[in-house]
Amino acid sequence: MAAGGMSAQAQTPVPATLTTAPANLSVWDVVKTPAPDRTARLQEIAKTEGGSMSLYTSIAERDLKIIFDPFEKKYGIKVNVWRASGDSVMARTITEARGKRYTVDVFHAGAVELEALSREHLLQKVASPHFADLSPGSLPEHKEWASTLLSLWVQAYNTQAFTKNDLPKTYSDLLDPRFKGKLGYEVENVDWFVTVVKSMGEAKGLQFFKDLSSTNGISVRKGHTNLTAMVASGEVPMALTVYNYMPEAFKKKGAPIDWTVLQPAVARANGVAVLKNAPHPASAALLMDYLLGEGQQTYATIDYVPTNLKVPSELRKIKMVLVDPADSLDHRDKWKRLYEELILKGSRP
Repeated sequence: MAAGGMSAQAQTPVPATLTTAPANLSVWDVVKTPAPDRTARLQEIAKTEGGSMSLYTSIAERDLKIIFDPFEKKYGIKVNVWRASGDSVMARTITEARGKRYTVDVFHAGAVELEALSREHLLQKVASPHFADLSPGSLPEHKEWASTLLSLWVQAYNTQAFTKNDLPKTYSDLLDPRFKGKLGYEVENVDWFVTVVKSMGEAKGLQFFKDLSSTNGISVRKGHTNLTAMVASGEVPMALTVYNYMPEAFKKKGAPIDWTVLQPAVARANGVAVLKNAPHPASAALLMDYLLGEGQQTYATIDYVPTNLKVPSELRKIKMVLVDPADSLDHRDKWKRLYEELILKGSRP
């Protein structure tokens, strides 16, 4: 898919009131510059963009208000959100671009979806002042997107079904007969499966999942929140793939649920990008900068792992292996076939 030329609006020059910039400097030049007055320039241009912008995201619905309200109040820019799964927001973005419908400004979803959009030439290289503060692996070489947070997969368990002494200490422990018929799995977590397999060594990892499926069984369910609720109710005694903040939320409400994490833990990066044909590019760049900087504290308060190292997080003490977005894309057919064979076909309701 060709990215197409920049829209007429995208070529709007910086207002003449900014005497520090040449008169013909485009908004995109400002987006791509690390100059100290970059934020002030973006704010001036954003005043000409109508006071609103569009975001496509897979961020959990419960988190949207707490993340974006402070940005809206600070900059006076309304963030119009369309939320769906990572695959859905990616597909919509690509479809609209191919139809030359440039309506979205910012994309926030998983690293795999972001890298796919980069390969479609839909993302704009930027120069955020916060790039230098990000943890290793948060910024690809092309600088067309950056990680904002890590979603950590953990193993949630019903505390009435298992005590801490009953918990597995290694992945191999899951083959113990005491886990037979008690393991749940969220249907879309292909990347967790791939990363665990690779961490074990491919041959050993594939054999592990073959043995796990054939001996103790895996109950595949739809939806991370749904699976977490099933653990809390006892319907599924242990879930292999839910995000750490989910059992925490149920636990705070008094549900008999807790979580552990097998090493190496698997984490999936989520990130943010500005679209190459964004109709409100200055507003978009301001939001990206906010999510990588000031907004990082909000991620920490809702139990994500912030990627900005200036923001403390106890979760960083956990040894994590990150999903490799390039590998997920390059070998998608292979991993999907193995996942269907070892997880889906061998699953038990």
